[in-house]
Amino acid sequence: MRLWLLTVAACGWGVLHAPPAAAGETFALHECRLEHPLRLVSVEARCGNLDVLEDRANPASARISLRIAVVAALNRRSGANPVFILAGGPGQAATALYAGMSGAFGRINRNHDVVLLDQRGTGASSPMQCRFPDDWSDGANSTQAIRSASDACVASLGNRVGNYTTANAILDLDDARRALGYAHISLYGASYGTRVAMSYMRRFPAHLDAVILDGVTDPQRPIGPDTPADGERALEMILARCAADKGCASAFPNLAGDFKSLKARFGTGVAPIKIADPSSGEDLALNFNHALFAASIRLLSYSASQASLLPFLIHQAAQGDLKALAAQTIMTARQLGDQIAIGMQNTVICSEDWPAIQMQKLDRNAIQKTYQGSDQLDGLNVICAHWPRGPVDADLHAPLRSATPTLLLSGDADPVTPPQAAERAAQFLSRHRHLVLNGEGHGALATGCVPRLMAEFLDHPDPASLDASCLSEHRAAPFFLGVSGPAP
Repeated sequence: MRLWLLTVAACGWGVLHAPPAAAGETFALHECRLEHPLRLVSVEARCGNLDVLEDRANPASARISLRIAVVAALNRRSGANPVFILAGGPGQAATALYAGMSGAFGRINRNHDVVLLDQRGTGASSPMQCRFPDDWSDGANSTQAIRSASDACVASLGNRVGNYTTANAILDLDDARRALGYAHISLYGASYGTRVAMSYMRRFPAHLDAVILDGVTDPQRPIGPDTPADGERALEMILARCAADKGCASAFPNLAGDFKSLKARFGTGVAPIKIADPSSGEDLALNFNHALFAASIRLLSYSASQASLLPFLIHQAAQGDLKALAAQTIMTARQLGDQIAIGMQNTVICSEDWPAIQMQKLDRNAIQKTYQGSDQLDGLNVICAHWPRGPVDADLHAPLRSATPTLLLSGDADPVTPPQAAERAAQFLSRHRHLVLNGEGHGALATGCVPRLMAEFLDHPDPASLDASCLSEHRAAPFFLGVSGPAP
């Protein structure tokens, strides 16, 4: 049931003696460090906790603590407004996203404080976390298994989990802005974070300088029904790019046929395999089935770097060697899934999207023809039948009308938020620019010259004057032609 995914962080505490970078702070911040999940780098920051009502409709409700980290601008004389980072998922923490991708924000951080508010229900902000069985576990996608996991999750979290929606999150965000003493802010939203950013644009336009939307959700469409078709489109683009590449086409001359044979085999078929567990190295016996097949194509389509492996892995699997495809998928799924607060994710989807999905007349025949099929929608039907629901803004799925300078970023082969979604979102944005990266997938944050373009836009929020000519030189990651990698 995980739709958008990314990376992890940790704060260590101490007292900060240096003066704060932001004026007007009204609650205590302390020295801390944000650590890369692989401990490759750590970032100095100032951390604190902001208490807010869990149930904002009930003044007598319990209060929850929201984790905030501020990474001060390198240019201490800069008067630029801060940039708040809004992570994806739903269910990823902003501190986790930043810790794994801090290098991509380096240019922005020269002149702008970077503010990381772990959205309620994620990270260290009253996390709504529980366990669902792995997609590759036997019977994990059966109705009974999903219902049992969902019931156990709600039992552990309680009905209060319904308070963890976007409508409450943007009120938290504005509370954090005021508590830190910022009159104006900018936003960077990734994936589901674009929904949060657009909701803030509706409610608090007077406090916004600029917004970057990366991997844009369409506010007028619910998350879920389009995902199988969008994934199919992205895969077709990857296969076509391989066919147009001399080296890839020579190495895998019948790649479309290889994929077709796998899709037919694992529509209902199962193949027992044994691999070295990607985490422990111990023997792991599992059944390669439709759920694992669909997860492998979907997860490895997310980025061009992962997609560069797909032709080789598909060809190997079609020849009977499923181990490399299974191991890569499991490793990727674990890395991403460890960062997602699944309880918060279910609340968002069940409260904000499932009612709209139920009102649609879905073409189930078309959905079943895709490699993903209807498994995800069928699973959501089971989960959302009894999941506690929370407040949703009445205009959540209305067209967004805004004059805030907005930069939209899309990969043309994005399997979950394709460029068409960004175009629909931008229809009524009077000051916007939409940049599309050839060959790329979901999230442009760390791609090519994009970090420089984002910094230039935030320094001077005029979409029309942004010089994006550097994107004409962009090329997606080359395909792996074997275990040794791409052609020399």
